[in-house]
Parts: sequence; structure tokens; C-alpha cells
Amino acid sequence: MSLMNKTGLYIHVPFCGSKCNYCDFNSYVGKLGLAEEYFACMQREIDLYRKEMVYNNIGTIFIGGGTPSCVEHRFIGEILDAVREKYNVSEQCEISIESNPGTITEEKLRAYRQYGINRLSIGLQAYQEKLLGFLGRQHSSEDFISSIKMAKNAGFDNINADVIFGIPGQTMEDWKETLNILAGLDVTHISAYDLKIEEGTKFGDMQEAGKLIEMEDEADREMYHYAIDYLRQQGFRHYELSNFAREGRECRHNLIYWNCLEYLGLGAGAHSFLQDIRFENQASIEGYTDYLMRGEKPVEERFVRDFCEKMSEYMFLGLRLIDGVNRDIFEDRFNQDMFKTYASKVEKLKNQQLIETDSHGIRLTSLGLDLANRVFVEFV
Repeated sequence: MSLMNKTGLYIHVPFCGSKCNYCDFNSYVGKLGLAEEYFACMQREIDLYRKEMVYNNIGTIFIGGGTPSCVEHRFIGEILDAVREKYNVSEQCEISIESNPGTITEEKLRAYRQYGINRLSIGLQAYQEKLLGFLGRQHSSEDFISSIKMAKNAGFDNINADVIFGIPGQTMEDWKETLNILAGLDVTHISAYDLKIEEGTKFGDMQEAGKLIEMEDEADREMYHYAIDYLRQQGFRHYELSNFAREGRECRHNLIYWNCLEYLGLGAGAHSFLQDIRFENQASIEGYTDYLMRGEKPVEERFVRDFCEKMSEYMFLGLRLIDGVNRDIFEDRFNQDMFKTYASKVEKLKNQQLIETDSHGIRLTSLGLDLANRVFVEFV
């Protein structure tokens, strides 16, 4: 399905059973008692955007978190019912939900399928028990295997697994084993993320106290390039910096982000891009529900970009894609030749061997994949 003229919908579920040591997402532990009110307020938010969404055709829905699978499945079903009632949802809509092993049950998975969810993302992160414990994960590798089997039995044939490399103490053999397990389980998509230690996380506190040392860059890059080579051999297409998919199984929702197409975000801390404006919701659960109880949209910040900023954003997001930025599409969108608009930047980055060009467009080189942020900053 083409994503042109399609809008994405993101639904944020901020509840978690525990906070992982590396996590800086907008998630909250010990607040499941607020779920009933939270989802009731989200139904109000859906209604408040009816006017803006009246002509939009929703092509993707992504239910993320937090841990959506830790809440009662009826909340998910009720929200999807409200979305279908109030908005125009494509018959071929990709509907994804994030989950964690240990919070998935056969009952939930069957219910998700009944609600029309057709893509499941499961957070493995690492296969080795020592690394799961170090990351603060609340599941075992066997829980993950069991989750995959239950998902397939429930009828899911489009399954993503999230994994992390660059973990302090992780060996190349650990990483090879994790990828080999995933290839053997026949998942259709793998998101392989390089661990970044963020301020305000448990790992961030440990690093500040001198108790955590990041993996050396050389070892980290070796893991990344091993994943690229191995997963290609296993039939996956490397289509974005951190993402690999079987043929036709790319995450369409994320492609909306990377192609700067419109999306509406619902829930605490959710981001949106509609009618050329980016905006962000109140992050706290209580603040979010307070807005909606007053009948107001829970928007905290709005960002209006000028023409040059729009082009720059399109470039640095598009360059995340392995196919890069297409010259003709850029010209159709902005009425500019990107090779002329960014002539000096393109020449500089080519001389540094970070990008390559042809008559069709610009893309990252193998070195550019390693130093992508150096490329992106040129367009900010």
C-alpha cells in the first residue's frame, strides 16, 4: 500500500510494570490504577480532533509505550473502536502494538487479533540472561520464545523483535547468538538499536558515578556491521539505520515519520505533525487527563517551521533510509533541486566519504552509517 495521502496515528500507553535501566521514554511505574481514567480521556481527545482529521485517511496505527501489553486488552479494543468510529481508517491499515515478554498472554493476543491488530512488536533486547538482568528487563529468554509461539498461534504473521547492541559486557558471541535465534524464529522484522546512555536513567546515574563504562566504538561498530551482513544473508533488507525487514514487511508507520508525512499522536507526551505544524502533548498522565477533563486539547508545545527548516528536516530524516533522499520527490515537494540547494554541504560530505550520490539522489555510505549524526547535523 502506498503511503501517499495517508496519515499515521500514534497511540501512547505510558504504563509499565518496571523501568528498564536504559529507558528514557515517557513511561510510568505503579500507575496502572489510572488506566481507566486515562483511556476515557483519550476517547475525548479522539473526539477533539474530528475536525482536523475529517479528510485524513489513516494508513497506519501504532500503539506504543510504555508497555501497551501490560494494560487490560479491553482498553486497547475500546480505543480502536473509537478511532474507527470517528476517523477514516483504511481497510489495509497497518495496526501495530508494542509488547514485552511476560506481559503477553494467549487471551490478549487473540483479543488483539479480534481488534484488527495485524503487527506485533516484542521487546527482546538481549537473549542472554546476564544481559537481561543487567538491562533491568523483567523477563527471561524463554518468555520471549514462548511469546513468539503464542503470537503465531494467535494468527500473527508480521512480528518485529527489538534488540540492543553495544551493551557493556556484551560479547560478539552474545550478539551473534541473539541474531541467530531471531533468524531461526522467522520473525519478519528486526529493530537493532545501539545502546545510548541517557541522562536521568539508571545507566546515566551509574555512568555519572563512574560505575558504568560504555563499549568501545570499534567493538560497537563491529556488532553493527555484523548485523547488517548477517541479516542480509538471512533474507532481511536493511532499509533504515536500525531496521531490517523481510520483503514487504517494512514498518509502514515509521516510514511515515521518515518521509515527513502527517501523523496524529494521542496520549501523554505524544508528538504530532498535522497541517504543517508539529506539536507535543503534556507528558504527565495527570496533566494530560486534567486538560481533557476540562474539554481542552492536551497540547503543551507547538512548532511552526519556515521553508528552509522543512527542507532540512526532510533531508536529515530521509537520509536515515538506506535508499536515501530521492531527487525528483524532493523537487516535487519543495520546487527545489536539492543538489543546488545543498551544493556545498553535498560536496563537503562526499569529500569526507560520508554520502554518495547519483542522478537519482543522495544516500549514506557505509562510513556514513557509522557517522550518521555528523551527516544529519549538516542539515539542521
